[in-house]
Amino acid sequence: RGYDSVGFAVIDRDGQIIVSKAKGKIDDLYERLGFEKFDGLSGIGHTRWATHGSINDINAHPHTDCNRCIAIVHNGVIQNYDILKDSLVREGHIITSETDTELIAHLLEKYLHYFNGDMLRAIREVMRLITGTYALVILYCKEPERIYFAKRVSPLIIGLGNDFNVISSDIPAIIDYTKKIIVLEDGEYGFLTPNKVYVYDVEDKLINLEERIRFIDWDYRDIEKGGYRHYMLKEIYEQPYSIEQTLMGLPDQINNINILDLFLRSDRIFITGSGSSYHAGLVLDYALKKYLGLLSIPFISSEVGLLKNIFREGDLLIAISQSGETIDTLKAVRIAKSRGAIVLAISNVIDSTIPRESNFKIYTRAGPEIGVAATKTFTTQIAVGLFIVFRLLEKLSISKANNYLRDLMNIPNIMMSVLRSVDIEAKELAEKLRDRSSMYVLGRGLSYPISLEGALKIKEISYIHAEAYPAGESKHGPIALVEKDFPVFFTVIDDEDDNELILGNIEEMRARNAYVISIAPENHIRVHRLSHYVIKLPRLQGLNASLLSIIPYQFLSYHLAVARGYDPDKPRNLAKTVTVE
Repeated sequence: RGYDSVGFAVIDRDGQIIVSKAKGKIDDLYERLGFEKFDGLSGIGHTRWATHGSINDINAHPHTDCNRCIAIVHNGVIQNYDILKDSLVREGHIITSETDTELIAHLLEKYLHYFNGDMLRAIREVMRLITGTYALVILYCKEPERIYFAKRVSPLIIGLGNDFNVISSDIPAIIDYTKKIIVLEDGEYGFLTPNKVYVYDVEDKLINLEERIRFIDWDYRDIEKGGYRHYMLKEIYEQPYSIEQTLMGLPDQINNINILDLFLRSDRIFITGSGSSYHAGLVLDYALKKYLGLLSIPFISSEVGLLKNIFREGDLLIAISQSGETIDTLKAVRIAKSRGAIVLAISNVIDSTIPRESNFKIYTRAGPEIGVAATKTFTTQIAVGLFIVFRLLEKLSISKANNYLRDLMNIPNIMMSVLRSVDIEAKELAEKLRDRSSMYVLGRGLSYPISLEGALKIKEISYIHAEAYPAGESKHGPIALVEKDFPVFFTVIDDEDDNELILGNIEEMRARNAYVISIAPENHIRVHRLSHYVIKLPRLQGLNASLLSIIPYQFLSYHLAVARGYDPDKPRNLAKTVTVE
């Protein structure tokens, strides 16, 4: 799930486990490690996002036991790592890395000895011993046509082929080989051969898998670059289609939920997500408060500990996660449900863990998003939230509801018409800002969560410090950093409550010689005159404008990264799906 290191292991024709691994990215290491020369009956591979241990060759996966008869790759975090390590060292095991993963290989070695080479019994015992999260995939040199596995929290998917089977943590990794999959549940373990799959449940009973098989509706072309230089650029340009597909699929999904009852009869509404999903949740929070008068409580998923004694029956939690596997958001879902709350999940991945564990679910139809930075998944999440709000307004017979819905359904066409011109302007602006080390991104009301998302994009893709905060807060501290030519962005959205106030905030920054850049509707002439650089967008009233306002930031972050020599698809230290706390 990461890009810190890469490794591969196979059982060769002589029954030996061959391992090749190093720190770095797949593209850089493919030839050096000789992956294409590997020949064997079965193999496992891994890309690492470091949790335990520094980024180096030794800590890269796969890891092996003392006898090099077991090789293992692992996503997740083993919480009782220290206790297990001390015990294994006392017993004479040689631990060569700093990782928690290697300990599992040694534990399996230990229990294979106890159980006379019975790997399934060894796996069961190890699952009872370790605490934490894991998706484990294991090679055993004495059974070269089997790949063993076990799962707790971290996702694991089996792909079924003709005379072959594969296993992966994510669908895009196997889509070139098969579209027929089984999603494993917590506590399940087993093994696969080229022709069979055996899965056992938490009670050690063999599971009938026929009803668990489903088919992926993605196409391999969805995960190709399609002529674009990077996935991120492709995915920015795909947004009109992704939003259109999402909106087309919402009526049937919404009709399966009594949306009016769910929202209006809930005692309290909570909204949670991480990163971009949290920012999409803030747009929904704004809409519920301003347009429906509903008090909603947004919180970042990793801070759910503050609320674990607050949830109660009658509450509604809206959990937003593009992958449906975000560990902090999943934890929030489980805590809320344990306290009697109802959970509505919004995700882009069908049958992922968070939707499966929620009472209700709505899927975006963004298609696979390969770039680490959220683009089309973010805007489709916003589209879902706005559609829900407008349908609620419609059911309450609010006069403008139909107009809002009509404008929302037209967003794909409007967005399509401006993508190219905004791309060109953002590239020009990136050349002006490429050597800056810091900037502010300010907004008010609805434009504040868009500013948060814009700042996040700039930080994670171009590695320039960008700080977002409400524009009215500048005089309470942050303005102290502003000096001549310091870049300050203003996200401006048509809102009768904030139009005049945002002008005052721009004036404050100009008075301190800041370099003012505005993302603003084409009719905001006064904003244009006060700004040093403006990216103009079509005029859209209120909520729907949020879907356009993020586009300049997406393009800008992309072009800043490219201009500064960075890969926008794989920013350092980040992973697409965060499955560790």
